[in-house]
Amino acid sequence: MTLFGVHIGLQHTTTDELRSVWRRVEDLGFGWISVWDHFYGATGRPDDAQCLEAVAMHAALACTTTKVQCGCLVYSIGYRHPAVLAKAITAIDQLSGGRAHMGIGAGWAVVEYEAYGIPFPAVKPRMDQLEEGIQVLRGLLHDEVTTFEGEHFTLREARNEPRPVQAKLPIWIGGGGEKRTLKIAARYADGWNVPFVTPEQFAHKNAVLDDHCAAVGREPGDVRRAVNVGLAFTEESLQQQFGAIADNVRGGVLSGSDEEIIDRIGQYVEAGADQVNLALRAPFDLESLEKFSAALHLA
Repeated sequence: MTLFGVHIGLQHTTTDELRSVWRRVEDLGFGWISVWDHFYGATGRPDDAQCLEAVAMHAALACTTTKVQCGCLVYSIGYRHPAVLAKAITAIDQLSGGRAHMGIGAGWAVVEYEAYGIPFPAVKPRMDQLEEGIQVLRGLLHDEVTTFEGEHFTLREARNEPRPVQAKLPIWIGGGGEKRTLKIAARYADGWNVPFVTPEQFAHKNAVLDDHCAAVGREPGDVRRAVNVGLAFTEESLQQQFGAIADNVRGGVLSGSDEEIIDRIGQYVEAGADQVNLALRAPFDLESLEKFSAALHLA
C-alpha cells in the first residue's frame, strides 16, 4: 500500500506555526512527516537566511506528533559528523517512541557552506564522504559496536548507547545521481528519495536502482522508494510556492482536478513509488492539503 506523507520546509516560518501544521497533517491522515536540512532559505540568495535548524526541528516533530513516521530528507553529510547525527537520531527515536527515520545526502546548497565557512569539496569527495558516512550511520544505529576506517571518518569500537527504540532504524539516501548516489543507496540504504521528477523520470531512476541492487545482491524490495512532489491546484499557487524555479519543478508538481491528481499519483505508483510526499513550504496552503486528503480518503 502506498504511504502518503508531507515534506515540510523550515524556511520563513516559526516553531509555533510548524507545530500547528504538523498536528493538522497528522489529523488529516498522512502517515509521514519530514523536514529538510538547510541553514538558509531554498531561494539560494545570500541574504535569505530565515531557516530553522533541522536536528532541533526533527526532535520537535517527534515530540509534537504521536502517530506519523518522523523523517528528515535529507541531512547533509558536510554539516555534522555522522556519529553526532547517529546520537541525535537515536534520541529522536526515543522521543518519538520508535518513529524516527534518518536521511542523508551529499549536500548542494553552496551558499550555506560559503556563508558559514564549511568546506564544500568537489562532487567526488562529497560522494566519498556520503558513502563513508552512511556506513558509519549503519554501524552506530544498527550494530552494538562499530569499527570503521575510512579517508574521512574513523571509528574504533564505537558504541551508541542507549540504543534506538527500533532495532533497525531506517536510513535513507536522497538524490537522483545514477552513477554514485543510486549505487550507494542500493548497497547501504533502507530507503531512497528523489524530489520533483516526472513519473517517467522516476521510473527510469527506479530501474537504475534495481540494476544496482542486483549488482550487489540485494532484493529491490529491500530499498523503499519515495518521491517528493509539489501540490498546486492552480498556476497561481505554483508560482506563489516556487517562484523563479516553478518551471524547473513543474513536471514534479501535482495540479489540476481531483481526478487528474489521483491519476498522476497512480503514474508514480506504477513507476515504482512506495511513498508519495507532498513538499510544502511557507506560506503553508493547508486548504489544498485538506482537499488532497479528502480526495484520497486519507482521514
